[in-house]
Amino acid sequence: MSEFWPILDIEYIDAYPWVIIPPRAGPSAPFEEWDDIQTWCHDRAQDLWADRELDPGPNGVDFVGTTLASCAEALSPLGSEHWLFLHLDHPTDMPLPVCASIGPAAGPREETLRALTLADDPEAVEPPVVKPFKSERLGKGMTTFRYIQQDDSPRLLACVRYAWQVEEHGADVVMWTATDDVARLMTAGDDLEELGRSLAIWVP
Repeated sequence: MSEFWPILDIEYIDAYPWVIIPPRAGPSAPFEEWDDIQTWCHDRAQDLWADRELDPGPNGVDFVGTTLASCAEALSPLGSEHWLFLHLDHPTDMPLPVCASIGPAAGPREETLRALTLADDPEAVEPPVVKPFKSERLGKGMTTFRYIQQDDSPRLLACVRYAWQVEEHGADVVMWTATDDVARLMTAGDDLEELGRSLAIWVP
């Protein structure tokens, strides 16, 4: 378990486009049985179909549950302490993964936010777009958008990162996603901002 005691929490958020995978280790992990990721994702798949009032057919729940579990195992393996959010407009969409984590404040605010958002990434194809981003719960933060080359594909990877430093708790918070489907990222833009504004810190 991490020695850092403030916990990243999720305040109210419209769960419709999201499947939420809590941390699989550390103080934010919801319960000891959390290693049964297959059952969790199967249950979330049922919710996706039911919330959208769609008929999954004979194999829809198992198909979506397997897809969600594969994403969880790849991006949030057992022992991970970050949150994973999978964005889906339709149950059969390929999920857009978004991660969020918390840690002790690492240094001066502006310098830290630029580092966490990779605002000066030398690997970026062009200078990243850097903007302020304010959250009611976490305060003034920063967001960046940048393109980077992929080693195994000619398609550029579009990357979005958000970061905050919360002086009250001596904490840094970062949220990030990346995909080579730029149109998908643009479509999910409003939901990403809503997710960022839903993040909060809870002190047990």
